[in-house]
Amino acid sequence: MRAKITYSVTAAVLVFYFALVGSRGVLLIEHGTLLTVTFGVAVLILPVIGIWFLWKNTQFVRRANALAAELDAEGGLPVDELVRTPAGRIDRDSADAVFVRRREETEDSPDDWRCWFRLAVAYQDARDTPRARKAMQRAIALHRSTSSPAAASAPSVTSSSSGD
Repeated sequence: MRAKITYSVTAAVLVFYFALVGSRGVLLIEHGTLLTVTFGVAVLILPVIGIWFLWKNTQFVRRANALAAELDAEGGLPVDELVRTPAGRIDRDSADAVFVRRREETEDSPDDWRCWFRLAVAYQDARDTPRARKAMQRAIALHRSTSSPAAASAPSVTSSSSGD
């Protein structure tokens, strides 16, 4: 729940910022000189990119949460079996060991979105966020393809959890 509140507050602050920047861009355009119109258009591009980025991330989070809820209803969420340091952080060797099992599971069933979801969690536990995101995108695409005929292309499973 805390993460949802943090995300909502951050999104609201960003939308306010985009509105503020957008209004400044409009004011620059209304001034009417070549220089201010050019700057105004440039300033307006930033909120458009920001809104697009915020929208895409919100869609990703909602879809990933929907998969998590479905997997939870099936009883298939990964069990937290990771060793933690005294400070509560995940032990890297423990995360790597779980990652190897999840990778093998995904290689055995490459068309199962559930395996890709669990692989994404393993990547995240191993602190490899870019690969975790790609694995989750693959899980989302596979899940969507089971309900629609068009299957999306996606990244392949990589051989290690670290960016060595």
